Order: sequence, then structure tokens, then C-alpha cells
Amino acid sequence: MNRISFVFAVLAFATISLVPLSLQAQDKIVYIDSYRIRLEYKEFQDAQALFNKEVEQWNIEVEAGQKEIEQMEAELAKQALILSDAKKKEKEAEIETKKVAWQKLANDIFGPDGRAELRNVALTKPLLDKINSVLERVALIEGYDMILDSVNGKIAYAKKEMEITDKILEELEKTQ
Repeated sequence: MNRISFVFAVLAFATISLVPLSLQAQDKIVYIDSYRIRLEYKEFQDAQALFNKEVEQWNIEVEAGQKEIEQMEAELAKQALILSDAKKKEKEAEIETKKVAWQKLANDIFGPDGRAELRNVALTKPLLDKINSVLERVALIEGYDMILDSVNGKIAYAKKEMEITDKILEELEKTQ
């Protein structure tokens, strides 16, 4: 669950709370604190609460399967001495089948592109889009050239004219 909360925190990186960082003659650069946004923005709080509730239910579902497997293994251990080899192998096969199904369930929920990850994206993407729209609108109205995120060090907004990727690529081509 910590991994999921981390993913949620990383996805939440925008706000309208802008603080001046550097007000040079021509450039207006400001920054945001995306961690504070996640904690203080009501819609993010609601989304996080809903997500946590769903994760709790998925944990219960996964734990129930694990307990069932443990019970089957304990029962087999108790009966191992009185079971025939054929019956013992049959029960071991049942347990193995149950383990495979349980692992698939756990992976379908918590694995890459699992239900938890997809649900997290479904809950946060509309919020991030909304926040990014506000960021851009505020940046344009206030004349900000760049908005940095103090938490993850990524640029949340910048004027296209400030990008120097083409220049860097040209210089890299010269070094080959």
C-alpha cells in the first residue's frame, strides 16, 4: 500500500498556490509544492480516501485467499501420515492450483497495470488535468515564464520558447 500511496503522491504535482522563486528582469519563475497540494486540495483528499477504501477491500480479498491456502497446507500437514501417496499428491496439486489462482488475483489487483494502478490513474488524472489547466491559466494571466515543483524538481509549466532541447540535440550531433 505504501507503493500505491507513493504513486499517488508522484502523480499529484500541480497547484494554484504559486510562490515567487526568482523575479529576474525578463523572466518570472515561480514554484509550487505538490505535496501540500495533495494534502490540502479537497478533491485530492476525497480521491485518496476513496482509493484507500478500495485498496483496503482488495487487501481483504487477497488476504482471504492467502489464509485459505495456509489452512489447506496446515490440513495437509496434519493428515500427511495417514494419506496415501496418491491422495497426498492430489491435495498438493489442489494447493498448487489455489496458489497459482491467488498469485494471479494478487497480481491482477496490485501488479503493474493492475486494478489498483488503473483505479489510481482514473481518480487522479482528471484532477491533474484540472490543476494543470489552472496552472497554465494562472501562468498566462500573471506572466509567469516557468513554474517549478519544489517537491520533485520537475517543471510544471514553462513557455515553449524557453526549451532548448533542439539546441542540445544539435550539439550532441556535432560530438558524434
